[in-house]
Amino acid sequence: MTARQQFDSAQRRPRYSKEEFAQRGKELYESQVRFKIEEGNYGKVVAIDIDTGAFDVGVDSLTAAKQLLKRCPNAQIFGIRIGHRAVHRFGFHAPPTRS
Repeated sequence: MTARQQFDSAQRRPRYSKEEFAQRGKELYESQVRFKIEEGNYGKVVAIDIDTGAFDVGVDSLTAAKQLLKRCPNAQIFGIRIGHRAVHRFGFHAPPTRS
């Protein structure tokens, strides 16, 4: 195998449309992941492989993704900040209140 072929085979490519990717990620988070990790991890990021359901929690999206990729090198990673609707946001928003 040439160096170029190794590089090409190492590239992870999207296997889903953006809509299906987001739908699968949200469904996995709500049905299988959220109840396991929410307590004590507010504000951290969870990275979820939308193919296998495997996940890792980190202080930021890069840390969570790297941890997950160690276990699942071909992961299709969906990330969400625990206790929030998204990982990142643009502009100023008052922090959410915890109930």
